[in-house]
Amino acid sequence: MKWIYPLLGNRAVLVLLLIINTAGTIYGYIWYKWQLVDTPPIFLAFVPDSPTASLFFVFVLIAFLMGKNWPLMEVLAIVTLVKYGIWAVVMNLLVYQVTGDLGPAALMLIFSHGAMAIQGVLYAPFYRFKTWHLVAAGIWTIHNDVIDYVFFMLPRYPILNLYTPQIGYFTFWLSIFSLGIAYYLVLRKERFSLDLAS
Repeated sequence: MKWIYPLLGNRAVLVLLLIINTAGTIYGYIWYKWQLVDTPPIFLAFVPDSPTASLFFVFVLIAFLMGKNWPLMEVLAIVTLVKYGIWAVVMNLLVYQVTGDLGPAALMLIFSHGAMAIQGVLYAPFYRFKTWHLVAAGIWTIHNDVIDYVFFMLPRYPILNLYTPQIGYFTFWLSIFSLGIAYYLVLRKERFSLDLAS
């Protein structure tokens, strides 16, 4: 598996991913447009979960292209890409279970969000964040869950409204899992390390 890391660190690959993630981020914010219109200003930063996750990764890629690391962006990227990547895949599969329908839009969301989670993990050897960065990401992530499921600012899936308590419970533990993934892949002493300068 180590053979893939020189490829991931290739400048052309980084530029291509930057273009893809920038386009996906813009599309994601447009997708949330109607919900954002109805959102109180104090909650705006916490509503468009997936595009904000990919925005964090856009900043990570920009830093890589500059030969730098922005640790806070890195930890926010891996935690939120894994969390919301998995979350969107599960929600769309749950919609399919409820309705029996899995249209092109749902398939696109499953593929794109699955790719989000995978890219966040694949770049883990490049990240250089420390424990305090992970703690900060944990505060952001759990706070986001509170905004979503206490103040009901979660992404709108009207078909799943009856399952909101269960989805909130699942999302909380998905946050813990994503933080654990970030710790396991980056902070533990035995992790695989890759120097961007090499």
